[in-house]
Amino acid sequence: MKTILCYGDSLTWGANAETDGRHAFEDRWPTVLGEGLGTDNVRIIAEGLGGRTTMFDDYSSAADRNGVRVLPTLLGTHYPIDCVVIMLGVNDMKPFTSGSALSSSMGMKRLVEIIRGYPYGDNVRVPEVVMVSPPRCAETDHVDLKPMFEGAVAESAKFAGHYERVAKETGCAFFDAAKVAVATPIDGVHLDAANTIAIGKGLVPVVRQVLGL
Repeated sequence: MKTILCYGDSLTWGANAETDGRHAFEDRWPTVLGEGLGTDNVRIIAEGLGGRTTMFDDYSSAADRNGVRVLPTLLGTHYPIDCVVIMLGVNDMKPFTSGSALSSSMGMKRLVEIIRGYPYGDNVRVPEVVMVSPPRCAETDHVDLKPMFEGAVAESAKFAGHYERVAKETGCAFFDAAKVAVATPIDGVHLDAANTIAIGKGLVPVVRQVLGL
């Protein structure tokens, strides 16, 4: 049995722009990934938080949205872990957090460093890492998210290039979610059920190869 930690933001949590609620459990990409790998083979831990960034502070929420600060606690909570799948960066597109895909890739690099440097203890395997560049942001007329993510449509198109380079430098597996999923124009950021399902399905062969399943 392999344990996989899926670390992300509202796209991992399963935010549904159409209802302002949450997608059904079976439609969220971590669930789809687990089903694709086989429930007898893996245990999926979905750690998605709306607004989470790679490494930037956002004090507009009661929750700690800084991914770098929270990750060590989650590693300590859930280890031993065989693989961490990270999909973060969309919330870095907010101008008041970062607004830069390059900065997001540096945040992803720092997250990898944390995973590999955590003191798991003797005879505990360091997890493999799959770095996922998020879907691109879309044009929207949403009254709040359009100004909140000003400039994000163009900047998010740079995710894949920066993330793939960092993945190669750090020896991580890489998956470009923008190749299988697009954000909904309802709010320009979140995914409908079909697109979050597509990410889960797209990750199956990547994670299977990483874990030798």
